[in-house]
Amino acid sequence: MHCTATSQKTSIAAIQRYWKINLGWKMPGYHFIIMPDGLVVSLLPIEQVSNGVAGFNSVLINIAYLGGVDANNKPLDNRTPAQKASLLKLLKDLKKQFPTAVIQGHRDFPNVKKACPSFDAKNEYKNV
Repeated sequence: MHCTATSQKTSIAAIQRYWKINLGWKMPGYHFIIMPDGLVVSLLPIEQVSNGVAGFNSVLINIAYLGGVDANNKPLDNRTPAQKASLLKLLKDLKKQFPTAVIQGHRDFPNVKKACPSFDAKNEYKNV
């Protein structure tokens, strides 16, 4: 689980430009981004490797919600009810496909010094 660490009004195109131009990535950072209205946008087939967590990407499905920071770029769980509902549905669907998968936040990986996704995903989704 990730947040985009952007305003919830940021466009996916702007995020993709950042990945390509600023970070030099050839592949997206996430397989899915969940918009504030709950729309799940697929950026990459789950069979392909995205750039979500360095050193772990070959075994991950990276999902982000648009947002995750306040107006001062401080971590904030600002998921809308629609984002929460869509995220839960997506996670349940993926868990059926990958029953042994562990759901956790970017911050739960070793050597990660980020608050991403700005909430405790491991605890929140422990029963999915």
